[in-house]
Amino acid sequence: MGKSGKKMEAEIKKQKDGGKKSASVPEEVGKNRIFDTISGRKTKELYKPEDLGDWNYDEKLGNPGEYPFTRGVHPTMYRGRLWTMRQFAGFGSAFDSNERYKFLINNGQTGLSVAFDIPTLMGIDSDAQLANGEVGKCGVAIASLDDMEVLFDGIDQGKITTSMTINAPAAIIWAMYLAAGEKKGIPLEKMGGTIQNDILKEFIAQKEWVYPPEPHMKLIVDTIEFGTKYVPRWNTISISGYHIREAGSTAGQELAFTLSDGLEYVRWAVKRGIDVDDFAPRLSYFFNSHLEFFEEIAKMRAARRIWAREMKETFGAKNPRSLYMRFHTQTAGCSLTGEQPLNNIIRSTHEAMAAILGGTQSLHVNSYDEVLALPSEHAAQMSLRTQQILAFESGITNTVDPLAGSYYVEKLTDELEEEAYDYFRRIEENGGMLASIDQGFQQREIAEAAFRYQREIEKDERVIVGVNGYVTEEALPIEILQIDEEVEKLQRKRLKELRNRRNEKEALDSLKELKQTCIDETNSMPALIRASKAGCSLGEMVDCMKEVYGEYEEPPIF
Repeated sequence: MGKSGKKMEAEIKKQKDGGKKSASVPEEVGKNRIFDTISGRKTKELYKPEDLGDWNYDEKLGNPGEYPFTRGVHPTMYRGRLWTMRQFAGFGSAFDSNERYKFLINNGQTGLSVAFDIPTLMGIDSDAQLANGEVGKCGVAIASLDDMEVLFDGIDQGKITTSMTINAPAAIIWAMYLAAGEKKGIPLEKMGGTIQNDILKEFIAQKEWVYPPEPHMKLIVDTIEFGTKYVPRWNTISISGYHIREAGSTAGQELAFTLSDGLEYVRWAVKRGIDVDDFAPRLSYFFNSHLEFFEEIAKMRAARRIWAREMKETFGAKNPRSLYMRFHTQTAGCSLTGEQPLNNIIRSTHEAMAAILGGTQSLHVNSYDEVLALPSEHAAQMSLRTQQILAFESGITNTVDPLAGSYYVEKLTDELEEEAYDYFRRIEENGGMLASIDQGFQQREIAEAAFRYQREIEKDERVIVGVNGYVTEEALPIEILQIDEEVEKLQRKRLKELRNRRNEKEALDSLKELKQTCIDETNSMPALIRASKAGCSLGEMVDCMKEVYGEYEEPPIF
């Protein structure tokens, strides 16, 4: 175990035992404080009308629900309908997570959001050697249609929407979800939800891929095409800035790189021959809401404006819904601290408030214990209550875009928009998105931003309460969710039983069909659904496609 692992292990032990830890408190907290935003953006002491120049209401804002949608995609926003309240959840076995989902639904959650374990995220079966020690640890283990059926047992997939954070094997996991619904008698057109399916940000930030970029992009367009034809209520891709921000990017980099990814997916789908107005209304986004309150609000407003303009002017979209940027938001996991973990409730609350004021359509509030472990039941409930209190007690949902016209917010919105277009230009000069990724352009930009931010903390220029300011001696004991090692044994047993009882010829035939779709470059989704129903495992389907596509190895960047 490395130094960081030992440090986290020691921290968890202190949180459980309530032990002491020694730390020094600066003589004068904040004496070196800087007033730049977290992203390093210079902030003036006072903003006035002249900061906006010849700013025009109709051009920059417009009314809510109208182009350029800066003020929101719906005219009445939360007065008409609140955002979908989701809690990202999943741990242990499908049985464990199914219980948690039912608990959250009974406590007022209005949509499910599935977290998968590392083996599932990497397209590896729970009984593979590479999965040893990781099964069910950072999310739920899903290796077959059997697991997916258990995960949604007793949950109506035709009524509740489900968001699934999965990328490299996204088409396979979606096929399993659709197959599970069909086996319950729910037609494809009745199932609604979102699958993240954003491989470009994996190459940029999260690093969970299987194949080279081009085959992954082909599979993504397969899901867009299949969803457009047969699963009209499904968002087949959620273009994610969240993980880009968690990797250390600035707000401007998150905005620019995320929208660059989104525009690249549109180009590939249009190249396939799919009409932009047939699929663009079902594209969605996923943003991070970090600590810098006003900058986060401005980022989301700028994102809507840029997307509407690009869809209209670059891709010629005619359907007004193609111009809507609908997005989910999650509060910043990287802003949570293991020190004084209850402080994280305050951090996540004001990050959630920024997301609401920024106009999100869906929201997850991180639990206070997530820096130490997967959320306990109590912590998950507190996060859901945070959303409910903001919705019904804070008054911030009473009017649409209440910060519009603020000199500071409007200036920030304009600055972030300009920064995004500067990055668009630089990416284009590099040869486009895939070429920029191969050159490590985005990765280097993020690394430099993360280094600057860390240096500011170490120099006490930026105060993190409980870390380099207002440090206390007593560690606060909190409940830590432990994943039983029996989960891995159960998964191995279930996979063995599945392979023993399935029709082996039917399973092998379905894998041959899947391989042929890769060779012929035809749509893979029908073959994936068939293979799922035939009892093929996640790893078997991934390996089958590897025979055609190969595997990706990242070139050295630093």
